Amino acid sequence: MSVWNAISHTISDMGTVALAATEGMLQFELSLAYEVFGSAPDGVTVPWYDVTVCGPAAVRVGRFLLEPDAGLDRLRDADTVIVPGWADVAVDPPAELVDAVRAAHAAGARVASLCTGAFVLAAAGLLDGGRATTHWAHTEELAARHPLVEVDPDVLYVDNGRVLTAAGKAAALDLCLHLIRLDHGSSVANIAARRLVVPPHRAGGQAQFVTTPVPARDDHPLAALLPWIVERLDQPLTVAELARQARMSSRHLGRHFKAATGTTPLQWLLHQRIRHAQELLEKTDAGVDAIAAATGMGTATTLRRHFNRTVGVPPDAYRRTFRTRTR
Repeated sequence: MSVWNAISHTISDMGTVALAATEGMLQFELSLAYEVFGSAPDGVTVPWYDVTVCGPAAVRVGRFLLEPDAGLDRLRDADTVIVPGWADVAVDPPAELVDAVRAAHAAGARVASLCTGAFVLAAAGLLDGGRATTHWAHTEELAARHPLVEVDPDVLYVDNGRVLTAAGKAAALDLCLHLIRLDHGSSVANIAARRLVVPPHRAGGQAQFVTTPVPARDDHPLAALLPWIVERLDQPLTVAELARQARMSSRHLGRHFKAATGTTPLQWLLHQRIRHAQELLEKTDAGVDAIAAATGMGTATTLRRHFNRTVGVPPDAYRRTFRTRTR
């Protein structure tokens, strides 16, 4: 199934978000989702999300006592349901939560889990026969308890259309930004990322665990190279050229990229080209040929092939969707 789901929804379809809150939820993931979806970032003019926290009576989340806005039965009225991390994966999640999540999905909701919230989705049967992920420390447990689920321990998040799962902590934020990108486009997602002071786009297929964070220090071997690349996306860059610019061997460069980003130099470069193409499609009237040149893709045919494979729809369909929403 295409991760884009044929862009069949519009923001009016995906405008309501319900956060599931019960005893045993992780405070970080719940707070993160509320922060991301609770209010529009400055500079965003498109309609934003209407967020409801759903749960039974008062629930303790971490050290805080939380009063939900509505009961778990309201999950089925939402367009998107977010299931935060489940604290004790050795304990089955409450039946009322599992039933409510299953009912919401049956009613047509898009359901996303953050971190160990995947155990709730698995208990509801929503992951059977599909690919999913969770925090790397719990992937073996998820696979053992739910053998019908294809558990991928190496990715940030998995998008199966109406069912999405994320790995732990930072990857949960990546998935939230991915949802914004699906609903509002790359430009709005980038604004949200800037407010949160995080990278605007880490693809779901990137590795969960990297030995070094994305370069933030001036003395990191890639600190100067990555901005240099982004300023030259219109050029046909090669690994050998990147290695020369970084003053290291191609093999050494590959090791640094894998450690810092979880992917290869060429894959990282391709994602930057696609991200730039998305912005140009949203913000300009440039033709596909001109965008292909501006992003270093060479030809419209090459751009369409990589764009369709990465985003899930052709550039023209992407533009029709997001130019309409942002005007």
